[in-house]
Amino acid sequence: MNNIFLITKREFLTQVKKKSFIILTLLAPVMIIAFGAVIGLMFKANESHSIIEVVDKSGLFKNQLKSNDKLNYVFVSAADEKSKINNLKGNESLDGILILPELSGQNYDDLEKNSRLVINSKIGFDTKQRIISDITNVIKKEKIKQLGIAETQLDNLDKGFTLKTINVSENNKEDSDLSFGVKTGLSLVLMYVTFMFILIYGVRVMRSVLEEKNNRVVEIIISSVKPFELMMGKILGVTMVALTQFIIWITMSVIGALVLNTGFNSIQKNVPGGNEEMMSKLDIAQIATQVSHSLLELNFPLIIGVFIIYFLLGYIFYSSIYAAIGSAVDNETETQQFTLFAILPLTLGMYGSFSLMNNPDGPLGFWLSIIPFTSPVAMIARIPFGVPIWQLALSIVLLLGTTVFMIFLAGKIYRVGILMYGNKATLKELWKWVRG
Repeated sequence: MNNIFLITKREFLTQVKKKSFIILTLLAPVMIIAFGAVIGLMFKANESHSIIEVVDKSGLFKNQLKSNDKLNYVFVSAADEKSKINNLKGNESLDGILILPELSGQNYDDLEKNSRLVINSKIGFDTKQRIISDITNVIKKEKIKQLGIAETQLDNLDKGFTLKTINVSENNKEDSDLSFGVKTGLSLVLMYVTFMFILIYGVRVMRSVLEEKNNRVVEIIISSVKPFELMMGKILGVTMVALTQFIIWITMSVIGALVLNTGFNSIQKNVPGGNEEMMSKLDIAQIATQVSHSLLELNFPLIIGVFIIYFLLGYIFYSSIYAAIGSAVDNETETQQFTLFAILPLTLGMYGSFSLMNNPDGPLGFWLSIIPFTSPVAMIARIPFGVPIWQLALSIVLLLGTTVFMIFLAGKIYRVGILMYGNKATLKELWKWVRG
């Protein structure tokens, strides 16, 4: 046991003292936020503002077809239709001409059949759909007017219904759409982080074992410690490194939520009325405040505790597999035939968990969070929505038992494989090592 502690300590200190670890730990949250901002800017940069000239022969659309920030309608005379179309090609300041024919006898089918959009170059699919939607809305209003329905009545018909949801299992707390969105976002982040870290640090354990085996350093090391102690020391050491990063990131996230909550509350109190720009900032501040409130209302001690337990057990479980793989082969090329057994269950758990967002307590969510191969990812995805205590306890017991069993199997393979050279491992060979 003392040897395992010493090896764990050595692996941990070796990793955390590296400059790359310190830089990555401190900058990773900033990099993730910056990456999201860049993606958002890329989508924003690809948006286009289209100018469409409209020839409205019926006069129906002139005062109802409204321009917006992405689409500008410019009405022109029907007498200029041919000249406008002839001069359209090569006109960089104009994207297209919308021809809307005369409306005879309220025959909207003929209007639709004879309407056409002449374009200068290719326009985006969303732009075309927006034009269609604008025309459809105008025609819809005209049809409603013909039925004798007033605009105020129409607005009343279109008025949505807001249903307040009270969750009795959470002390009669109101479960709003925003709260559900925050839970979904947190669920996706925790699930993806767990998935990526188990893979990244599991592969790191495998490569460390493989490197020591190829350098023959392991032959010197196991003269002082048992192979099992060496394997567990490596796994636990890297586990502590990952856990240290998580604790730092969780602390930064909670502090960030508290600071944003305080800051946006202050903005709401000090923003004067009557200024559109300032009111827009106020709307953003209100949304950000509601998001931070929803985050802080969650049972963070439970979520963090469950997250740490499942990450530790899941990581040790899969790292044992990776350590066994690293000891059984002689080079990274040979690892490909075995790493699939570790990647597939995790991937199944992650993609299966996407379906849990709409029904976290459904049968798929239950089984994915109970089966040990997928529970490290699936249970993390469910926990922000609330999980019955008995399911949580059963899942942890099964995962703990399976992890201990996997450590036992990996130790058997590691004990033989770490000193085997030039012998290409097969599943049949691995089974012999386990039985031996």
